[in-house]
Amino acid sequence: MDINKIVVAYSGGLDTSVILTWLKETYHAEVIAFCADIGQAEELRGLKKKARQTGASKIYIDDLQEEFARDFIFPMIQANAIYEGQYFLGTSIARPLIAKRMVEIARAEGADAIAHGATGKGNDQVRFELTAAALAPELQVIAPWRDESFRAEFPGRAEMIAYCERKNIPVQASAKKPYSTDRNLLHISFEAGILEDPWFDAFAPQNKGMFVLSTAPEDAPDRPEHATLDFKRGNCVAVNGKSRTPLGVMKTLNRIGGKHGIGRVDMVENRFVGMKSRGVYETPGGAILHFAHRQIESLTMDREVMHLRDSLIPKYAELVYNGFWFAPEREMLQALVADSQKNVTGTVRVKLYKGGLYAAGRKSPVSLYNPHIATMEADPTKAYNQSDATGFIALNALRLKVGSRVHAKRRR
Repeated sequence: MDINKIVVAYSGGLDTSVILTWLKETYHAEVIAFCADIGQAEELRGLKKKARQTGASKIYIDDLQEEFARDFIFPMIQANAIYEGQYFLGTSIARPLIAKRMVEIARAEGADAIAHGATGKGNDQVRFELTAAALAPELQVIAPWRDESFRAEFPGRAEMIAYCERKNIPVQASAKKPYSTDRNLLHISFEAGILEDPWFDAFAPQNKGMFVLSTAPEDAPDRPEHATLDFKRGNCVAVNGKSRTPLGVMKTLNRIGGKHGIGRVDMVENRFVGMKSRGVYETPGGAILHFAHRQIESLTMDREVMHLRDSLIPKYAELVYNGFWFAPEREMLQALVADSQKNVTGTVRVKLYKGGLYAAGRKSPVSLYNPHIATMEADPTKAYNQSDATGFIALNALRLKVGSRVHAKRRR
C-alpha cells in the first residue's frame, strides 16, 4: 500500500522533529503534525511555525483537557483502577485519547497512516497501535524506533542534533536530563537514566529538584488542610462546596494535593512487553480523588456489588495499562462499573498533612450505614438479633468441621 499522507504525533522536541523530517524524506509523503494539549504545561507558543519549518504541511494543536478528564480519567476513577497496587495509570490513560484524536485527524485529512515516536521497548507503542487497530484498522501505523534503518542512522542524540543542523530543523538541543519525564493533567512520571538503579533514592533531599507537581512532604505546611469533595453517581462534582467540571476538579485537587506532598509513588512495575521497569510518579489530584471516591463508596455501595467490582479492579487496570481502552472487554467492564456507581452520592471530607491523606468525615443522603443497627448498645430498631448469629456460625462452620475430621484421620 502506498503512503501519501501521514499524521504524526509531534511535540516540537528533538525526537519528534527528527521523526517528522525523516518520515517526509523516507516515504516521500505529506506529513501533518498533531500535538495534544492534555495538561502537560509545555510551551505550545510558536509550535505551528516550528512544525512548518520542520516540514509539516499542517499542524493541529488541540486542547483535549476537558475530554481527558471527563471521558478518560473520571470513568477510570469510578473503577478505582490502580495498576499493581500503586500506579494511578497517568500515562496509560492518556495514550488512547491521543491516538483517538490522531485517527480522527487522519480520516478528516484523508491520510494513509499515523506515526508515533514511542520506543520499541515500552508500553506506549502498544497503546497507540491497539487504539488505532480498534478505531481505524484501515490505517497503517509507522513506528520509526522499530525501523532498523532509523535506529542505525540515529543511535544517539549527537546524531540527531547533527541531522537537525544539516536539515535546518529548528530545535534547541539542551543537556539531556538524567531521566525522562511525561506529564499530563493526571500525573507526571520520571523514568530511565539515574532511575534505572532501583536502589537509587528518588525521595532523598538532594533530589527534591526533580519533582514538579508536589512539595516534598517534609517541606509541606506544618498545619493540616481539610477539603471536601461532593460526589454524584461516582463522579466528583464539587470541591470545597464549589461546583467544578471534571477538568476543574483535577486542577483544583492537583494544586491542593501538591501543596501537601500528596501522591508520590516509587515502584518497579511489569511492562506489557515483558520487562520490569522502575518509575517514579507524582499524582496529587488523582490520589485525593481516588481516596475520597473509595470513602464515599464505603458508605453507599452494597457489599456484594462492591466486592464484585473490586474483584475486577486488577483486570480493569491491566486493560488500561496494556492499551485495551477501546477493547470490548474494557467497555463491558465499564458498563458494570457505571451501574455500580448509581448510588455513590455524598460528601467526603479529607485531611492532608505532609504527604498523608486521611478520612475526616463522610455523609450521604443514600448512606447504607445505620448507626442504630451498628451500635454496640441495644438496637432500638431490633433489626438484628444477636442470637441469630449462633445458627449463622454453625452453618458456616459445618464444612470446616467435616473437612477437619476427614483430614485429621489421614494425618494420624
